[in-house]
Amino acid sequence: MVGGSIFLPDTPNSLVACGKPEKARAMLRRIRGTDDVDLEFDDLVAASDTTEAIANPWSTLLQHRYRPQLAMALLIPTLQQLTGINVVMFYAPVLFKTIGFGGTASLMSAVITGLVNMFATFVSIATVDRLGRRKLLLQGGVQMIIAQFVLGTLIAVKFGTSGVAEISRPYAIGVVFCICVFVSAFAWSWGPLGWLVPSEIFPLEIRSAAQSAVVVFNMTFTFIIAQIFLMLLCRLKFGLFYFFGAWEVVMTLFVYFFLPETKGIPIEEMDTIWGQHWYWKRFVDDGGSNKVEMTSTAV
Repeated sequence: MVGGSIFLPDTPNSLVACGKPEKARAMLRRIRGTDDVDLEFDDLVAASDTTEAIANPWSTLLQHRYRPQLAMALLIPTLQQLTGINVVMFYAPVLFKTIGFGGTASLMSAVITGLVNMFATFVSIATVDRLGRRKLLLQGGVQMIIAQFVLGTLIAVKFGTSGVAEISRPYAIGVVFCICVFVSAFAWSWGPLGWLVPSEIFPLEIRSAAQSAVVVFNMTFTFIIAQIFLMLLCRLKFGLFYFFGAWEVVMTLFVYFFLPETKGIPIEEMDTIWGQHWYWKRFVDDGGSNKVEMTSTAV
């Protein structure tokens, strides 16, 4: 339903899809800050027409030419949860108490990490369109890797595998600081961008299916990690931080090699980005024939 709102206005795409081209054109002018939007508006209309010709977005998503988008729909939400952020946010009081904090101190540490998470998110809001998605993801990934390995080492040195030791105030502050560094890095990188980037890379014809896949995989891995965390903590102890740190190395390399920059790229032009990528272009080079087959089959 297209209703419109001061705080959450309808996008030009949704207005075109609902048969309101003039309102879509006006919204596009408002967003771009110029009256010269005819070419982009024509692209929106063409993309909307293509979307309406799609009979089954799920089968379309599985086509060869959409392999990059399918990979991103599966890997981005999965890797986001394998950062270990929900271990910290869900079990912060348990985690802090386990590594030697008292009950009240562990609760306060959890409050501190929550506040760090909230305020660090504003860093992403302020810089994402200036620095770009890749740069924030790479910087956040490196920062999380360092924080995880330093944190694991601090806990290993102090507690070993016994999990029992007296912890001094300076040492406790150091542990909390490392966790806050990790949380802040996630909050300005993989936290918000794990949702933003998928919303930018899916063309209209597969967007509903691909975004659904993102949510399903995100929630599934949130559930899995929440269920196995205590078991992993008991078995791995300080190695748990190395475990998540290793996944952060994987996800940072994934961004560096496989995720193109999406800053300022209209959804209608994302195909050109995949076509220029050193790896993904092998899947979209034959996109023309696939697209013709898709349209003719749907019609």
